[in-house]
Amino acid sequence: MKNENMDFIIGRHPAVMALKSDQEINKVFIQSGLKADAISQIVKLAKERHLVVSNVPKNKLDLMTDRQNHQGVVLAVAAYQYATIDDLFDNAAKHDEDPFFLILDELEDPHNLGSIIRTADAAGVHGIIIPRRRAVGLTSVVAKTSTGAIEHVPVARVTNLVQTAKELQERGVWLFGTDMKGKDYRTWDAHGAVALVIGNEGKGISSLLKKTCDEMLTIPMVGHVQSLNASVAASLLIYQGFNSRHPLK
Repeated sequence: MKNENMDFIIGRHPAVMALKSDQEINKVFIQSGLKADAISQIVKLAKERHLVVSNVPKNKLDLMTDRQNHQGVVLAVAAYQYATIDDLFDNAAKHDEDPFFLILDELEDPHNLGSIIRTADAAGVHGIIIPRRRAVGLTSVVAKTSTGAIEHVPVARVTNLVQTAKELQERGVWLFGTDMKGKDYRTWDAHGAVALVIGNEGKGISSLLKKTCDEMLTIPMVGHVQSLNASVAASLLIYQGFNSRHPLK
């Protein structure tokens, strides 16, 4: 059942968010024997959209989801539609704000991508840009980890990040990367049109993309471990961007 044009949304909260959105859903699978009150909202939303609801054994859902924690609910959906760069600019314009984008350079862990999407949604990021190759895309694991935020943050997938970065610069966006020799991220003023570049979990930002950045930021660390998980580092930087754009009054 699972192919290039099919994916799954796993878990109760992600399912509710998807059912409330415009996401194209093909079928709803509910684990047999679940208490009605636990899934009543999901069933109600599915019926309102005239979707087929199938009650199936737990072992079938386990197989469909590679034994992930599906909580007895799986949606079969069309693969997520990627946005265009213009869509990201349009999203910023819709909110009457200067663009605030993320560029993720070959991120490989779907849990990191899902967590970053969740933080991006919470902090008002207008869109995320990922490369087409050597990076995780919008999978069911990403969707579940994002706890529904994937429905609200447009993600563009591009062939060449360096070319896209240069295009953003031509359109007035200032690029901020991360590097040990950068300036303290706590001084970052993210006013104006900005894009924050987050590197691969192990290799960091590729050398060509790093050279394209206008300025580099660093997260000071005084402990024994001199590195942070990619999604944790991204969250700190994203919220510094949020803080500078929305200061306390």
